[in-house]
Formats: sequence, C-alpha cells, structure tokens
Amino acid sequence: MKRRMAATATKGKLLYKVYRAFSYGLSPLLYLHLRWRVLRGLEHPLRWPERLGSPSHPRPPGPLLWFHAVSLGEGLATVPIIKQCIQRRPDLIILMTTTTYSAFQVVKNCLPTGVIYQFAPLDTAAAMDNFISYWKPKVIMIMESELWPNLILGASQHGITMVLLNARMSPRSFKRWSAPVLLPLISFMLSKFSLILPLSNLQAIQFQLLQAPPLIISFAGDLKFAVEDGGMSEEEIKKVENLRAQLAERQVWMASSIHRGEEEVILEVHHMLLQAHPNLVTIIVPRHPQHGKEIAQAMQKEGQNVVLRSQGGNITSGANIYVVDTLGELRYLYGITPIAVVGGSFLPGLAGHNISEAAAAGCAVLTGPHIGHFSSMVVKMQQFNRMSVLQVHGKLDLEEALRNLFKDDKILEAHRMAAKQAQQALASGIVVGIWNSLNSNVLRSAFG
Repeated sequence: MKRRMAATATKGKLLYKVYRAFSYGLSPLLYLHLRWRVLRGLEHPLRWPERLGSPSHPRPPGPLLWFHAVSLGEGLATVPIIKQCIQRRPDLIILMTTTTYSAFQVVKNCLPTGVIYQFAPLDTAAAMDNFISYWKPKVIMIMESELWPNLILGASQHGITMVLLNARMSPRSFKRWSAPVLLPLISFMLSKFSLILPLSNLQAIQFQLLQAPPLIISFAGDLKFAVEDGGMSEEEIKKVENLRAQLAERQVWMASSIHRGEEEVILEVHHMLLQAHPNLVTIIVPRHPQHGKEIAQAMQKEGQNVVLRSQGGNITSGANIYVVDTLGELRYLYGITPIAVVGGSFLPGLAGHNISEAAAAGCAVLTGPHIGHFSSMVVKMQQFNRMSVLQVHGKLDLEEALRNLFKDDKILEAHRMAAKQAQQALASGIVVGIWNSLNSNVLRSAFG
C-alpha cells in the first residue's frame, strides 16, 4: 500500500511539473484572451491586472486568511463564514477573491467592512506565484471545486494550510479526474489539504474515491442553505418595494437564473397560463443581464409589451412580461413573488442553481429535472417536507404545476410555508458547525 501511494505521488509530482511548464508556455495566449474578455465586458475594465497576480491594495501587516470562490453563488456562500471569522478572530486579515466580474459586482457589497477584495489570479505559474508571494496567506479557504494545480501545489510549497470548503465535484469533473492519466495528479493535490468539508455524504465518498486522505474529510452541511440578506442600498430597496406595489393586484410568478434556451420554455408556459389568467405577470431573471436585454428586444420586435428593469418602466395593465437585466437583486425579488421557478435546470447539460434563497423568502419553489449537485439540496428539503420543492419535467409539467398553484390559495400557501420551514430547519447550525470544524482542525493550529 505504501509503495503504491509513493508511486502515485511520484506520478502526481511529474504531472504537476508538466502542467506548470505548460502554463508558462500558455501565458502569452492567456494574456491575449484576458484582454479580449476585457473588451467584451467580461472582466473589470480597470482591475483586470489582478487576474495576472498584480495587487491593487496594500497588504496590511498581520496574519492573513484567504477565501477564494469562483462565481456569485459560491462567493455569497462564503459571507456567513467570513462574518463568523471576523467575530471570533478579529485579529485576522481577511482577503476575498472571486473569478467572475458578476461576482465582483454583487459580493463586494455583501462583505463586512475591512475585508480586502481582489480578483483571483489565473492559474498560471507566474500569476499565482506573484499573488501568493505578495499576500502571504497562512490559510486558504477554497470554495467548492476550485482545484487548480498551481494554486494548490504552489501554496503547499509555501507551507500554506489549505481547506476545501463546501467541497463538491460534478459528475463530469469526477469522471475526468478519475481517469488513469489524471488520478495521480488529483490524488497528489488532495493530499495537500488539511481539511475537506464536502457538501454531502455522496460528495465525501467521491473525494475518497479520488484518494483524498479519509481522516481529513468531515461532513458539516451545505453552506448554501445559510442565506443572508444584504448587498443593496436603501435606494435599491425602494425600487424593489415600488415593484412590489405595482404587482399587488396581479398574479405573479418568477423564473430566476435562467440560461440561454430556457426562455423558450418559460415563455411558452407563460402564453399557456395567460389564457386562463389574463392578469398574469411573469418575471424573467436571466443569469446574465445581457441575455435579459436580448430577450426583451426579441419580444418587442414581435410586438409584445415587455418591461425591462434597467429602463425603469412601470408594469402597466397591458404588460405581462417583466425582464430583470440587473445584478444583485435576486434575493429581494424573491420576496415579492409567491412562486419561484429556479432555472439552469430545464435543458440537458445544465446543473441547477441554489433553491434555498427562494425558499428562505417564502416562495413556492419549483425546479426542472437537470439540477446536478443541487439534487442533494432538493432531496434534503423534500425529505423534510415533500411539498417544499416541486421538481417538474418539461414545460407541460411546469404549466400544470403553476396552474394548480394559481387556482388554490391554500395549496399555494402550504407550498410556501413548507419551503420556508425546510430551509430554516436545514440551515440551522450549519455556519456554527462549520466554524467549529475549521477552528478545531485548522485555524487554532495555524494562527494560535
């Protein structure tokens, strides 16, 4: 057994050397790709050099704890733990990084005062070395599935303690890492972690199959159940309340976080429902604001009365489609609709989105069949109360479910209450439990 483990580690080191050299060679092309993304508005127009490891903020003196997440959902899930860290360990400097521009636009407004926010460096050898050498973190909290060789093995070479928080791996990633060619590399990378906190028992098994040391795996719950408010100014909240007043006498449902192609499903269901409910308003919240603008333009060309949120128009009696092409308002929008259909789940190849935000707001929650790792969240909520989440299988199934909710206020209220109670029960104690695990297994020994 020891001989086999040593052979796997040797192969892993060799693969890392190959990857590191490859990342050096690709650096010029990645730089050009980054500049192309800046031109397309996919990167921050001024802060894009941070993606090359160039800091835009002075490094304060003292021990530093680095949280890293890729995108919006993962970034928001770190906020409760960051707040817990600040409360329990005010002596620590907290650095937060995300990869996507959309995460930056929202998460930075949710972070407590004093947290340093930077864009994450690309996983090239030079960018990652620059970043780590400048910030000198003692501990890195990596969210979910950000398993990059230069990040993990570069940090290990600097003696930095690492935690994989809310750890998950998609079926596609698991299949790729399980291949004989890459298994030694992922095994070598996972051996560098001091603690892995998977979001479900199934994920814990997958990490063991990828040869993560069993003693460092500890299940503590899914952080995405721990929903918090925040991130909007008083002026923005007033705008949402104004929207609530406009919808007061209308029947409303919302399709949130939809991806390209899903608008066809949502709009077909909308037109079917409109025949029985002429007072209906369908709110569409695409995953990306530009997609919302495209949906509105296409419908306006067809002569339909569509209101686009960024233009500030009111929902008149003749308008029944409201497209939200802004960022950072989803949690508040959930508060003004009784029914939320969570997208990213109606087309093959998609993997769902966080349903706990809608549940926490007291919405009746529906989702499609393609929900990826969020299936564990759906199962847990349905086990608590089978009415907490309705999983539908296509547009006809969705239309029937919505029709049933609209025609009976008691059934609608029962689903709303079930979702809220399930979310609250499952969220209770998660943040404290994760903090206790982090503190006892990592932070106390790393920071004293």
